[in-house]
Amino acid sequence: MATDYILFIHGVNTRYEGRFRQEAETLLSRIRSSINDPSRVLKPVYLFWGNVGEDGTKTLLSGLESSSKWRQSWFQKFRTEQILPFVGDAALYLSRGVSAQVVRQITDQALCQMGLNPENLTSLDGNDRLHLVTHSWGTVILFDILFALRWETADLDPSIRQNIMNIRTGFFGLGSDANKNFGIPIASIHTMGSPITLFSLINLNNGRSFDLTPNLKLMLESLYQKTEGKPLPWMNYVHPGDPIAYALEGVMRLLLQNDSDKVKIEDVITTGNPWMQPFSQTLLPLINGGKAHGSYWSNQKVANAIAQVIASTGSPRPSSELNPWVPTRTTA
Repeated sequence: MATDYILFIHGVNTRYEGRFRQEAETLLSRIRSSINDPSRVLKPVYLFWGNVGEDGTKTLLSGLESSSKWRQSWFQKFRTEQILPFVGDAALYLSRGVSAQVVRQITDQALCQMGLNPENLTSLDGNDRLHLVTHSWGTVILFDILFALRWETADLDPSIRQNIMNIRTGFFGLGSDANKNFGIPIASIHTMGSPITLFSLINLNNGRSFDLTPNLKLMLESLYQKTEGKPLPWMNYVHPGDPIAYALEGVMRLLLQNDSDKVKIEDVITTGNPWMQPFSQTLLPLINGGKAHGSYWSNQKVANAIAQVIASTGSPRPSSELNPWVPTRTTA
């Protein structure tokens, strides 16, 4: 029987794998309930990387706190619990050494949990599907591993290049010429609280090492041909009070240009606190931005939207069998 693999990857400031799995399982449970189809096989895949940069962030915080002027800084809790983890994780990952550790860890987790290896790619169930559910900086990390050109340079450590080749081969359309038709096809993408829009500035300014666009276009073209002209669903969830989340529709049209018809991107606004609306353009909601940034895992709108997309892939059931919900969207 065909399997829907749901790949979860967390964002910044997630240091404990158990907590991450608990959050992902909460979302998965809501997705299952919304699909409401016991015959549908949903298999989660959990990618955890939060322990890799933990020592570096702790060292930086220790250095800050040892400064004689640190106690005079305003917003200390906001700085240490929101700004530092995001900027720290991002800065550490941009270094080749730390990102190589993340590549090894994530590749092993993905291939092991999905039961993939180079030898069995030709014998996979052709009806299996893969759904990406990414949060925060985890979106950038996963997209970097799958699409960035910097992992194809001649000076790269051979073992890291092999890791990259292995995980890309497991995703339909990302392998080499000999095996680009193997692997499990991506059936949908769901980005939650994602800064991928800001990261795309590197590409818009002709950046090369982190350029995601060429390989992303190749994958979209392969999927477009496999599905006989059906664009890939991509839902981008944005909490109005999340300072890290940005709309994606308009930016991806700039990046993909002539290939933008091969993906259907929708920005979905999740529920915000109506009491904060009068202060929405002030700094007050920013202090509470961390809660908004982590809210997607338990948000019923997000779960229902993911469920609707998953249920529409493969052999879709009548929409009347799903829990009804119409998302609120914004145009980028």
